[in-house]
Amino acid sequence: MAELQRYDALVLGSGESGKYLAWAMAKAGRRVAVIERRWIGGSCPNIACLPSKNIIYSAHIAALCHRGAEFGIIAGPVGIDMEMVRQRKRKMVEDLIAIHRNNYATSGAELIMGEGRFTAPKTIEVRLQDGDTRLLAGERIYLNTGTRAAIPDVPGLQQSNPLTHIEALELDYIPEHLIVLGGGYVGLEFAQPMRRFGCRVTVVEQGPQIAGHEDGDVAQALMKRFEEDGIDVMLNTRPTRVEGRSGDKVHFQVDSAAGTQTIEGSDILVAAGRIPNTEGIGLDIAGIDLDARGYIKVNERLETSAPDVWAMGECAGSPQFTHVAFDDFRVVRDNMHGGDRTTRDRLVPYCMFTDPELGRVGLNESAARRAGIAYRVARIPMAAVLRTRTISATEGFMKALIAADSDRILGFTALGAGAGELIAVVQTAMLAKLPYTALRDAILTHPTIAEGLTVLFANEPVLPDKAH
Repeated sequence: MAELQRYDALVLGSGESGKYLAWAMAKAGRRVAVIERRWIGGSCPNIACLPSKNIIYSAHIAALCHRGAEFGIIAGPVGIDMEMVRQRKRKMVEDLIAIHRNNYATSGAELIMGEGRFTAPKTIEVRLQDGDTRLLAGERIYLNTGTRAAIPDVPGLQQSNPLTHIEALELDYIPEHLIVLGGGYVGLEFAQPMRRFGCRVTVVEQGPQIAGHEDGDVAQALMKRFEEDGIDVMLNTRPTRVEGRSGDKVHFQVDSAAGTQTIEGSDILVAAGRIPNTEGIGLDIAGIDLDARGYIKVNERLETSAPDVWAMGECAGSPQFTHVAFDDFRVVRDNMHGGDRTTRDRLVPYCMFTDPELGRVGLNESAARRAGIAYRVARIPMAAVLRTRTISATEGFMKALIAADSDRILGFTALGAGAGELIAVVQTAMLAKLPYTALRDAILTHPTIAEGLTVLFANEPVLPDKAH
């Protein structure tokens, strides 16, 4: 048996929360080890946020090239080299990994590449990538194991070897016909760029709309844009059987109100939710409880059921965003130094990098209605924001929810150019508890997208039945 090695802290998983906590503790003079199975720095810089946005931007450039004549630019035929698209993405990832390695070296935190599993409370056995094992004990344990793509239990789907976001980011060819299972943000963020690269795309969504957590007007506007892009979207459609092999030829059988039909495709991308990476790592041995969905149970300070053990990020059921995982790190770090920071009542912004871009913070109308919260609405089309006319990107709208009995901003949604940057302005106002009139009366630079906020709030917010 390997000799037991003792640390002040062990971090299982090198994602956003874990790596920042490890670097901070190591810089403070503590002996810290981070155990990572595969992705140095976690999913975000390797297989999720940043690589996907890299490829989305390549597709955006392709779309602009196809629109060249609209801007007075006359060029020859546009070609797509997917190997070069992939290489650009890989180069970015390599650079990010190098930055992470340097941060480990300069902080003093030890990075151990291998698979970790609890063999006793606060004791982890690591099977190293070279086949050796190490046995580690920590005074404190921090879990940051993340989630992975769920593969629905559809006959033949698993056997078809479908793509997940990981494999889709490594494509060096343009699929002839990509079938995307799932109309949430992952599926939509992949469907549109693949179409812009020249692939036929069909999105299969079991629910009544794409972007199921958004208001109906957002979903309808996105549907319109996807239809204009030539993307087929099938709503209220349930997959029932898959035959063939993704990457070659597949028969994708579905049921809908129209009956049973078969979609003939070349590749399948599964984007149907996430499941936590909590199985098979001995959490029961360590006395760490899970909830009914397999996520680690934590309180608002991210403490687990086991003493001196914390869980952070997606494995703890936190909203599945890197910026939330970073805040989880701050919760644990500050409380370590005597603070009283919690996850309660966090104002979490959200962005989906489709075209048009979607940004939201706080309540939308659907959530307000479910909660029985009375509100008023301010709404304008993005075409009313003059900057959108200069860049020929007038699609979409922005709207804000204002409390019915005060001028407090309850939430904000933007669908259009620059939406992801725009929401930060409103989020800042909400954090400062400013009334919407503060933005209405502010002097904002012309011509910018943010200037649209003065236009949005120039008209008195109205009750929802008068806003559409």
